[in-house]
Amino acid sequence: MAGVDNALGPLFLLILLGAVLGWRRLPGGDFWPQLERIIYFLLFPAMLVSTLATADVSQVPVTRVAISLLGAMLLFALVLWALRHRLGLGSPAFTSVFQGSLRFNTYVGVAGASALHGSAGATVAAVAVALMVPVVNILCVGSFIAAGTLGSASLGRSVAALLRNPLILACVLGIALNLTGIGLPGWSAEAVALLGRAALPLGLVAVGVALRPQALIRLDRGVWTANLIKLGLMPALVLGLGTALGLDPVSRDITLLFAALPTATSAYILARQLGGDAEMMAALITGQTLLAMLTLPLWMSLGSA
Repeated sequence: MAGVDNALGPLFLLILLGAVLGWRRLPGGDFWPQLERIIYFLLFPAMLVSTLATADVSQVPVTRVAISLLGAMLLFALVLWALRHRLGLGSPAFTSVFQGSLRFNTYVGVAGASALHGSAGATVAAVAVALMVPVVNILCVGSFIAAGTLGSASLGRSVAALLRNPLILACVLGIALNLTGIGLPGWSAEAVALLGRAALPLGLVAVGVALRPQALIRLDRGVWTANLIKLGLMPALVLGLGTALGLDPVSRDITLLFAALPTATSAYILARQLGGDAEMMAALITGQTLLAMLTLPLWMSLGSA
């Protein structure tokens, strides 16, 4: 438990630092929204390209990792749709519960993987991101379409945004450079790696800035459902699948980590743009991020036992 706490503790401190900076509105203006754009469109993609282009992906049991993570994600997507009417939620609220149950915070995931298992963990994390990001984005955009919150005028923009997603493009580029043997030649390897190293600390601080403590007063059925699935049932299922499939300790730890992550802060923007319940999404992001400071170390300790 001490090893897990020592690895994850500094990450949570950076998130809390961001929360304090956001509360104090430092440095003010549109600094944080602009910085988050730089992280999302430049720094984090650079980290993914650097990791995937040079990693020995053959050491990662990709198929078994995919079955564990994507199998659990698809199962709970079906469960949520089956329970939609029983939950008694309107369409906007349901799409936020859907996002809150399935999306994951990539910054915390990759930073946690590196802290727990170094370069081996970062490689498995990059593979997890490459597998999960396209699937979760398709599922979530599909939920808006199926729930009827997305007007026809927004459909084309949503599909175009999905195709231009910088994380998806970075994964495709990194894998292509790896498979072709091109890699990152010359100075480009160190330059891209330097950019990537800036993504994680800045991304964690940005996660804290995005928290909205006032949203925590919303504790309805939808919030409890999403929190239960995301922080309880999802990691339990992935841990069971990883154990049954015989994943090696590093791969098992990282798949469990990604299953137990809080939902992504970007889900708030998607909810606001595509007709979801943005206030519920803010409550889910804030509540899950704070709860994960307790649940994530517990799950990682349980998985390592």
